[in-house]
Amino acid sequence: MVNKEMLISSDRHETRLAILEDSKLMEIYVQPVERKTVVGNIYVGTVQDILPGIEAAFVDIGLQKNGFLYRDEAATIEDEATPPKIEHILKRKQDILIQILKDPLGTKGARVTTHIAIPGRYLVILPYDKETFGVSRRLPDKERERIKKTAEALKSKNFGLIVRTAAENVSADELRKDLAQLKKIWAGLSRKIRKAKPVSLIYEEPGLEVKAVRDWFNEDFSKLIIDNKKKYNKVASFLKKNSPKLLRKATFYNKSFPLFEKYDINKAIKKSLKRRAWLKSGGYIAIDHTEALTAIDVNTGKFIGKKSLRQTVLKTNLEAAKEVVRQIRLRDIGGIIVIDFIDMIDLKDREKVFKLFNDELAADRTKSRVIEISKIGLVEMTRKSTTENLIKAMGQSCPDCYGTGIVVSEKTKLIAVERAMRKEALTRPSKAFLFKAHPSIVASHRNEITGNLKKDTGKAVYMIADSAVEPDLPIMKSEGSRRKIEEELERLENELKI
Repeated sequence: MVNKEMLISSDRHETRLAILEDSKLMEIYVQPVERKTVVGNIYVGTVQDILPGIEAAFVDIGLQKNGFLYRDEAATIEDEATPPKIEHILKRKQDILIQILKDPLGTKGARVTTHIAIPGRYLVILPYDKETFGVSRRLPDKERERIKKTAEALKSKNFGLIVRTAAENVSADELRKDLAQLKKIWAGLSRKIRKAKPVSLIYEEPGLEVKAVRDWFNEDFSKLIIDNKKKYNKVASFLKKNSPKLLRKATFYNKSFPLFEKYDINKAIKKSLKRRAWLKSGGYIAIDHTEALTAIDVNTGKFIGKKSLRQTVLKTNLEAAKEVVRQIRLRDIGGIIVIDFIDMIDLKDREKVFKLFNDELAADRTKSRVIEISKIGLVEMTRKSTTENLIKAMGQSCPDCYGTGIVVSEKTKLIAVERAMRKEALTRPSKAFLFKAHPSIVASHRNEITGNLKKDTGKAVYMIADSAVEPDLPIMKSEGSRRKIEEELERLENELKI
């Protein structure tokens, strides 16, 4: 059985959530303080423009860019078979209630829907889609049948109902409590909607830590570790109210050594920003992003095998099938994905690789659709993604190749430098420290970093520029008393002037 762990680390820059399976990083989510997700939020908006040519509308919801509403997301469930034209559903300047499906990204506004869904721990209610009733297909067949019978007794003519995967092995009483809580939330929102003026926020989803615990954390996880006291208290309060049995698995990490360093997560994140991911055998997969799709290429690399070419190719492809799924989950790659496995002549070999690929993909919570492997080893798939992926959260387009490549963003480098220096200051007894850092960091961010570290550690931290140092990896030059470090810094700065 897979040992699953959830780790949440938060500082002044961002909140990061990692999911480990057998100590291996499988998923990472980053929520920068300045770029909070709006997925799940509910707004009263105003239709700004209707575009009959693409059956869509733009809706003002108070964000920087208007929300984008497709016809299918504006039509009622009853109209699904033959939905009316967008201009017959909406009018310009009409006020409507919408929910965010996908965050704004680049030049695109948020994707929105009129099909409002209020999620709870085990259930989701749909106030305007009253005929909807469903049970998660990710539940085992027997459990799905049991839950379905239990949930049918909870159905109401006032709302649609969906049972979530988290409801596995949950009692009827717990489902009733969750439903009562959701009805209470909706009653409060209904009052707010009646009084609301356009354009206004009606409902805001909780932060990453509570949302992830609500949606994902269950008995399958062995532990939940959080290094921020405020966020731990929020999560503990949520679990105590909604899943008291799981509270024993949650712990607050208050050691000076950073949580993500302890589990080697920072190293794994750094690797996941690279184009190549190496396989144990010596082969590798190369991941390239374009505007239209993501291409993943499998190569034997250094692996030459021991028996036959067929066995070498099969072993590489089987190993790659697992790693490709891991990288898709880890990087949260969405849209069209094309995987180019090494050519396999034998049909049985192709079937083995395709079966393993699908088996691994079954652990992915994000919806995807996979097309059968072709004779030349191509697998085409689509994967839904609602938030900013790892590359977009931590990278930026490379200016030297006109946006065709990705490099680590300046913000990510700054955060990495501050974290590395904080780790040294917290884990060593000295009162003052002198670090060598890249000139670009020292010139632009010295006061910000040293000020933050003084607040966080109560110690004096100084920086000096050194072009030989990597931009995201400062080097500690010396430590000691404040007087000693200040004298050394003055001497070094005088030498530089000479």
